[in-house]
Amino acid sequence: MHFDHGVVPGDYKRYTLGKSLFITLTLAALILTIMASISSGAVHIRFADVFKTLFTHQAIRQFDLIIWNIRLPQTLTAVVAGAGLAGAGTVMQSVLRNPLASPFTLGIAHAAAFGAAFSVMVLGSGTMASTLGDAVTISSPMLTLISAFTFSMGTACLISYIAKIRGSAPEVMVLTGVALGALFTAGTMLLQFFADDVELAAMVFWTFGDVARTDWHDLAFLSLVTGVVLVYFLANAWNYNAMDVGDETARGLGVRVERVRLTGMMAACLVTSVIISFAGIIGFIGLVAPHIVRRVIGDDHRFLMPASILAGALILLAADIAARLVLLPHVLPVSIFTSFLGAPVFIYLIMKGSRK
Repeated sequence: MHFDHGVVPGDYKRYTLGKSLFITLTLAALILTIMASISSGAVHIRFADVFKTLFTHQAIRQFDLIIWNIRLPQTLTAVVAGAGLAGAGTVMQSVLRNPLASPFTLGIAHAAAFGAAFSVMVLGSGTMASTLGDAVTISSPMLTLISAFTFSMGTACLISYIAKIRGSAPEVMVLTGVALGALFTAGTMLLQFFADDVELAAMVFWTFGDVARTDWHDLAFLSLVTGVVLVYFLANAWNYNAMDVGDETARGLGVRVERVRLTGMMAACLVTSVIISFAGIIGFIGLVAPHIVRRVIGDDHRFLMPASILAGALILLAADIAARLVLLPHVLPVSIFTSFLGAPVFIYLIMKGSRK
């Protein structure tokens, strides 16, 4: 942007106004969806009772228990997980310059899931129970997190290495990710093969992406890690803009390309592995949210990043509401709905065959 005699040009004001308006509308939609999420379920709670429960001490005892012990942790987990996955997907697409990159399509989500399952089954960080509500109790969350992060980071490094020696073509990275995803899926199935009946049922249940399994302690840790990583992503928006036009140009603008790319991938892997460790595999949010937002407001990461984060939270929360209501009183895993949404978008991107 160039100042016109010390004044911000009108075209630039209109450029930023439209994008800011989209972000504001997305935030408003997210707030309304949060209220709908708290209100919806096997027991319907009116908005007025939701407000009473959250902001006054005049709530009905039944509603107070449902909202504070079940609905609110589940809703906030969906918001935090959706925001984290969308932020990670946006950064991966930028630093790899690949529109198909996301934690799920690159196999990083499967690697993190295998690492968490490996920790639970082999390293003994989880204890198994036969009841549905606590099928797996993680006795050592940090060990599970470290294991998930190690496998996801190893996958990211391997994809980067293969792309470096074979050229940075998008299809090389995506096909490598698909192969590694299949490998880790097979590894997870191998662990399940040697599990007994109760453990097998627990592992299958755990693998399904579901935001209802976290409590307030899990949510606090998840929010802390995701919040720090998202702040880092937002602070580097200018660097991602510079890298979009090429590494040489970015270096000419003073961007330390290799450092930004490595730390961006590490941060994306960290937030992905943390989310999967607590909520299971939730696919395609990191792919769908950035592409929907990009088609509306463009590639400027100053606006694309916050809008994608809000859109990811909105999409996952809406999918979670649908998962709760479609087959009442049965509740489906939210990962089923995100896959129904993400698979057509992924096929569309492959058929379109365009670069970001």
